[in-house]
Amino acid sequence: MRGVTCAVAASAVLGMAGAVSADAQDAGARSQLADSAPVWMGHAKHTGQPSASSSVNARVYLSPNGGLDKLRAAVAAVSTPGNRDYRHFLSPAQYEAAYEPNNATVAAVSSWLSSSGLTVTGVDGQHRYVTVTGTVANAQKAFGVSIQRYAHDGQNVQAPTGSVTVPAALSGAVLSVTGLDTSQHANTTTATPIPPPAGFDNARPCSIYYGQLAATYEGDYKTKLPKYNGKTLSYAPCGYTGTQFRAAYEGNTGLTGKGVTVATTLWYASTTIAQDTATYATNHGDASYAPGQLSQAKYPKFNVTSACAPSSSFPEEALDIEAVHAMAPQANIRYYAAADCYDTSLVDNLAKVVNENKAQIVSNSWGEPEEGESAGTIPAYEQVFMQGALQGISFMFSSGDNGDEVANTGLKQSDYPTGDSYVTSVGGTTTAIDANGNLAWQTGWGTDKYTLSSDGKSWSPVGYLYGAGGGFSALNNRPAYQTGVVPASAPPGRAVPDVAMDADPTTGMLIGLTQSFPDGVHYGEFREGGTSLASPLFAGMTALAVQSAGGSVGFLNPIVYGQAKSGDFTDVRGAPVDAGAVRPDYANSVDPSGGILYSVRTFDQDSSLSTAAGWDDVTGIGTPNAGWLTSLKAKSSK
Repeated sequence: MRGVTCAVAASAVLGMAGAVSADAQDAGARSQLADSAPVWMGHAKHTGQPSASSSVNARVYLSPNGGLDKLRAAVAAVSTPGNRDYRHFLSPAQYEAAYEPNNATVAAVSSWLSSSGLTVTGVDGQHRYVTVTGTVANAQKAFGVSIQRYAHDGQNVQAPTGSVTVPAALSGAVLSVTGLDTSQHANTTTATPIPPPAGFDNARPCSIYYGQLAATYEGDYKTKLPKYNGKTLSYAPCGYTGTQFRAAYEGNTGLTGKGVTVATTLWYASTTIAQDTATYATNHGDASYAPGQLSQAKYPKFNVTSACAPSSSFPEEALDIEAVHAMAPQANIRYYAAADCYDTSLVDNLAKVVNENKAQIVSNSWGEPEEGESAGTIPAYEQVFMQGALQGISFMFSSGDNGDEVANTGLKQSDYPTGDSYVTSVGGTTTAIDANGNLAWQTGWGTDKYTLSSDGKSWSPVGYLYGAGGGFSALNNRPAYQTGVVPASAPPGRAVPDVAMDADPTTGMLIGLTQSFPDGVHYGEFREGGTSLASPLFAGMTALAVQSAGGSVGFLNPIVYGQAKSGDFTDVRGAPVDAGAVRPDYANSVDPSGGILYSVRTFDQDSSLSTAAGWDDVTGIGTPNAGWLTSLKAKSSK
C-alpha cells in the first residue's frame, strides 16, 4: 500500500521538473510556497506522466490582508488572559474589513492565472480563494512544477513532484494551492438516498454502572467464565447516560449551557435525527429539546461515495448531538453537514461556521493521519481556525482512535486537524462511574483484545484493537503555550492531545438512533465510544464554562495550559484499578439467536503511547472537573 519510489522513476521526475523550472525562469523570478510538496511522496510509487491535456481543477488560497504574522499576533493577543485585547472579539464584518484580501489582490492573482492559460471559474465570497480549471500543461506553467502520476495509500493520483512556486511579485498574496494533488478526490457519485446504518444492540449481560456485575458466568448464568490473569473482571457497562456523565464530571452545578450554541460538524445528514435525539432524551432523563434548540445549517448537495462510509456518519451525528446535550441540556446545538468527507468540502463547511458566527464552540469528531493530509489544505484549515479565534469561537477536535497510527498506517504519527496549533485536541480515557454517579477512577484509553478460547477455559490474545490518538506533529512546531507543561525532553512538534474525556467503547455512552434491523427500520440504542465521544463531551462541558464566563472565550489552549496545574483538570496517571472488562457481543449484532461472543477488553494499553504524571500523549493535561465550569469567567485586561 505504501511503496517506495524507484530510483529510475525519481530520476525521470527530476529531469522533467528541471525543464519546467526553466520555463518558469523565463517568466520571471519565482518564490516557493512553504510546505507545499505532497507529504506522502516518500511512500508513493511513481506510475507515469499524465497527458499534457489532462484536466486540473484547483483552488488558489489567498493570504490574509497584512499577512499571516499579523493574523497570528492578533490571535495570540485576543486569546491570552492578561493581554489588553483578551476577549475583544471581532464580528465577521470586522474580520473581513481587517483581513480579507482586497479586490486588487484578487485581480492580480486572477490575471497571473489567466496569463498561464488557466480559466478562473470563481472567487470565494470572502476572497479566501480563487478557483481555476485547465490542463496539466497550463498548471505546470502557472505553478512552476512538474505534475506526475503516483500510487499511494490505495489511490492513483496526479500530483506535483515538489514545492509549488508562484511569481515572486505575488509571493505575499498566495497562501496555498489545492487540487494539483488529486488524493482523496476520486470516485464521488451523484447524491442518492442514504439508508440507515445496519442495526446493532448491546449483548447481555452488561452493567448499569461500572463494576455492577462480576463476569463470573456467561449470559445463561450456567457456564462459568475463566478469570483473567487470576482475577475476576466485571462486565462492561451498557453505556453511560447523560445523568451519569453530568454527575461524574460536573457535580452539583446549576449551569446548563443556556445561551450558548455548540456546533457539530460532519458529512451527510440523517433525516431522523430530530426524532432520534428527542426519543433518546426522553428515555434517559435528559431535558427535552426546546423549539429551535436543535437546528441544522443549510447543506450543499451531497456527493455520496463509499470512501465516506455514508451510513456510518449517522451514528456519529447522533453521538455528537446526544453527548453535547447530555453535558449541556439547555445549550443550542447546530449541525453543519459537509457535502462529503474530503478536505475541500470540510474546509468549506468550517468556513460556513465562522461566516455564520452563530456558535461559540465547535466540536469536530473527524480527522486523518498527518501523512494523508494534502499540504495545500493545511493553511486553508488554519486560516479558518484563526478567523474563528478572532471571532470568539473555540474549535475542538478528536485526537483519533488508532493510537500512534503504526498498526493503522505503518508509520508513527499524530492526526490532523487535531494536531493544528489553533485547535484544542481532545484525547481519551477509560472511565469508571460508580453506582452513586461518582468518577471512581480513570486511566488512559488503549485496548488489547482477548477472546474466549474454544474450550471456554482461557482468554486467547488477539492484539492491539484501538486507543486514543496522540503524539507529536511533524507538520506543526511546538506552540509557545505548551512550553513548561509538555516536557522539554519530549520530541519536537505540536504535542497531541491537550485534554481528555471518556472515549473507551468499553466504558462509552449509550446512544440512540434509527437503524435497519431484521424486523424493519426503527429506533434502537447501543454503547458507543472513541475520541468522537470525548470531543462533544468536552464541548458540552465547556458550554457551561462559557455560560459562566458570560460570553465567548475563543481559542482555549492558552487558557488550558495556563491552568494545567490549577486543579481544574484532573491528572490521569498510573495503572488502572482493573486490568479490563468482559464484553459480550451478539454474533449477528442484533440478538442472541446466532450466539454470543465473549472477549476481554483491556485498559491503558495504547500502542506506544502511555499515561503518566503531568502532560502525556494519551490524555494531555488530564480531564476537566467541576473547577473548569467557573474557570473561564471574564478576567480584567491590562
